[in-house]
Amino acid sequence: MQPKIRIMPCLDMQNGRVVKGVHFVDIQDAGDPAACARAYCAAGADELAMLDITATVEHRGTLLEVVKRVAAVATVPFTVGGGIRDVASARAVLDAGAHKVSTSSAAFRNPPVIAEMIRELGAEKVIVAIDVDHNPALPSGYEVFVDGGRTATGADALDWARRVADYGAQCILPTSKAADGARTGFDLPLIRGIAAATPAEVVASGGAGTMEHFREAAAAGATVLLAASVFHFGLIRIPELKQYLRDHGLNVSL
Repeated sequence: MQPKIRIMPCLDMQNGRVVKGVHFVDIQDAGDPAACARAYCAAGADELAMLDITATVEHRGTLLEVVKRVAAVATVPFTVGGGIRDVASARAVLDAGAHKVSTSSAAFRNPPVIAEMIRELGAEKVIVAIDVDHNPALPSGYEVFVDGGRTATGADALDWARRVADYGAQCILPTSKAADGARTGFDLPLIRGIAAATPAEVVASGGAGTMEHFREAAAAGATVLLAASVFHFGLIRIPELKQYLRDHGLNVSL
């Protein structure tokens, strides 16, 4: 049976507002998080993501008051990332109303925290995000970046994805810095590589510009299709996207 394909609008957060950038920079305001969440739930989103994009570099936790505001209106599961450093910070976000947490920089710098979070919170509650950029000097051609895409690590992205899965992560969210916000399509080789290298569910992130891009990402092995700017600015509407994917033989909930 075909896996269920889920649509996940992403609310990138800065200073309590939804924002959207291109290649992780050139940030534009895109609205109030609770209002965006309410609208996406009404439009048929299957899940939501909320990423506090400066929490790590500002050395602070996620804005819990914003999480509570979104939790008050969200009718679908939502994942919160940014500033998730350890079990305590993850639990605080879940207690504020989130259904899952996403960790990236802290997981890379302290890999055992992945297993600790899974043991304490449950594997279904923990997503590991991996920001990458092209680096032809590495075996996979992709390098892991941390600190919201600001800091190169020298680590091969597929090697790191395998380690993440070995720690017990059941869901990996790779974002291509080169594709982010560019609306030129998801990085399909990256999705295919992680889907082939690990048993984890893959969330496609970074680069959606057309409905065809979503179909391509699903064909590459992603089961969760995440996007931001095309939804925020009304370029693609979720009901039409779901119908398009259904018409192309994918298992989606209308």
